[in-house]
This record gives sequence, C-alpha cells and structure tokens, in this order.
Amino acid sequence: MVTLCWAVKGGSGTTVVTSTLALESTRPALLVDLDGEIDTVLGLPEPDRPGVIDWLLGDGPATQLDDLLVDIDDTTFLLPYRQSGTARSTTSMPTPDRWAALLEWFARWEARSGGEVWIDAGTGTPATALASGIEQRWLVTRACYLSLRRATRSPIRPTGVLFVSGHGRQLRPKDVERSVGAPIVATIADDPRIARAVDSGLLASRPPLIIRKSLREIA
Repeated sequence: MVTLCWAVKGGSGTTVVTSTLALESTRPALLVDLDGEIDTVLGLPEPDRPGVIDWLLGDGPATQLDDLLVDIDDTTFLLPYRQSGTARSTTSMPTPDRWAALLEWFARWEARSGGEVWIDAGTGTPATALASGIEQRWLVTRACYLSLRRATRSPIRPTGVLFVSGHGRQLRPKDVERSVGAPIVATIADDPRIARAVDSGLLASRPPLIIRKSLREIA
C-alpha cells in the first residue's frame, strides 16, 4: 500500500506524523520525503547522495532510486528529498511521466520487500499526477477553519483524515469529517512531548508513546 500524507496549511505536523507511521509499521517501510524536512525531524545526518527530487527533475532510469535509499533502521528506509543544492527549484517541475515512473518503482519496491510506502508531501497541493495514482490519501489537519476552508477547495480529495487535536478549538471531529468528506482514521494529541522529541533528535530512536499509540493501529 502506498499512502500519501499532506497538509493544506503549515504547522499541522505532517512530517512528524508520516515519519512515525513508517517507524511504527510492522512491515518494511519506505519513507519518501517530498518536503525536505524528514532527515532534520528524525535527527539524521544530511544525505551524502542526491534525492528523489533530483531524480524527478532528471532523466535517469528508475533503477537509480535504489541507490538513493538511506537506512533509518533494519526495516525502515528513507528516500530523501535531495542533497544537491541549498534551495528548492521554483522553475522546474517534474513531468507527469516522471511521477508515473516513480509510482511504478514504488510498486516494484513493495513487491520485492513486502513492505509499504509512506509519502510526506508536505504543505500545499500534491502534484495531481502523483496523487491520482495513489488510492490512500490522508490529509493531516487541525480543527482549524482556515485549514478546512483550503481543504474543501483543493482539487486533491482525501480518503482519510489524520486529525491533530488541540484545546480551544470550536470545530469538532464530525465537523472536520463533514467538511472534507472523509473519515478521521486517527487522532493525534498536540502534546509538547512530541515537539521535545523532535527538538532533541529523538523521534526516530525514542518516539513519545502518546504519538506511537495514536498511530500504531493504522500503521
């Protein structure tokens, strides 16, 4: 199964949630960084090789992707964003053919590993050529009116919601489900222990139990 996770508004915790899902998976897991933050959030060193964005913007064969993987632990692997350059390209975008080739490579990786693919697409609207080829699309959101307003206008429709709960919000879970037209598949508490784990670089080695319990069942 390939799962695409994204948020329509910053500060929702997409990278932390997606990374935890991969780390909690009982099967081999491939964590794909389309946002450029996973190595930092997990406290990993900067990759010593190009990343998935370099490949998407190039013309190399899909077999090159195998050489880009970084081991997180014995069963979890990272396809990093990119190593070359210090800023994201704003002039070049991957073509639909490159997204299609990436999806085909995901299918081959799943077949040979028996694992699952978890994609952190960051904030904003995921590429249509990517999202249209993925059946499981999870929106990460808080009970925030602005986030839900943007989500309802997005051309990418979620199949499920990862709901980050917090105090002082008027909107209820049922309001979230009704707004985006998809069920809540997990609720994650907005707990300061999660932020402390990220700040300490311990999310990969010692993730807080509160987020592990929230995501373990669906992972």
